[in-house]
Amino acid sequence: MTSTPDPLAATPPPAVTQQPVILVVDDAVDTLRMLGDALVAEGYVVLAARDAEEALERFEVAVPDGVLLDAVMPGMDGFAFCEHIKATPAWSHVPVVFMTGLSESEQILRGFACGGVDYVVKPLRIPEVMARLATHVRNARVTRLAQEAVDVAGMGTVVLDSQGRMAWRSPQATAWLTQAFGADAAAGKRAGEWLGTALGASETTRDLGRHGRLLARNMGQGSLGESMLLLTLTPPDSASAQRLRDIALTPRETEVLSWLAKGKTNRDIADILGMSHRTVNKHLEHVFEKLGVETRSAAAAIAGRLLPQD
Repeated sequence: MTSTPDPLAATPPPAVTQQPVILVVDDAVDTLRMLGDALVAEGYVVLAARDAEEALERFEVAVPDGVLLDAVMPGMDGFAFCEHIKATPAWSHVPVVFMTGLSESEQILRGFACGGVDYVVKPLRIPEVMARLATHVRNARVTRLAQEAVDVAGMGTVVLDSQGRMAWRSPQATAWLTQAFGADAAAGKRAGEWLGTALGASETTRDLGRHGRLLARNMGQGSLGESMLLLTLTPPDSASAQRLRDIALTPRETEVLSWLAKGKTNRDIADILGMSHRTVNKHLEHVFEKLGVETRSAAAAIAGRLLPQD
């Protein structure tokens, strides 16, 4: 006679697995067992916890690919637990689906406000739970792979939530922000404020001295009001680059000037940099004013002396 595995056993998932790992958090053993059986049948690796404290212990063992979370539990409730997860950069990417018997709109809105991506109402309809969970786990994995792939290209990625808080950051972005601002809580606040300036100004820079300059560029809004920023680190300024810095060209204006110096037309520059022809004209107006010139040839001559040549 075979025995059913105990859903409450604190068994870590296999060290290496291609199967998604799901953490189920509920103080009802029957719910844990029912969901555990359904998830295993769907090919998931299952971790179980009866309260927020146990759930945090599971996160320390292995970061799951998704969480099914009871909203009302003894001690720390599901809303507070979700807020804690979303405030931890290494965990904030994990999608949280609330399970609740509370159907009032206030409770539903609270779940979304603290970082949940979806909710299901008890008594649970297992096929619906599985379908919703699969969608969120798949989307989260694809998004994270795409964001982390940016590191390979020598850039970092930061995602800000609808309130301007860092919801996720890639390893490269984390390293650069730590280098620029430090690693304590105050540093995290300063980094968040600096990144926030890029939302309104499209981009912002920070001088890292001999390490170069850190550039944050706003890539626009995604789902749930989130905004993605791309970080790049440029080499330390040369003497000529410092002269350009003194002229106070923005990074975008410098790019436009660089392509002008290579003989590109305004339409060519617009296509290369992914902007409108009118925006290129506006950038060049500012460039001419800052350089104190009136013609393209005069601006190109100055750029040839100051900008690095490929």
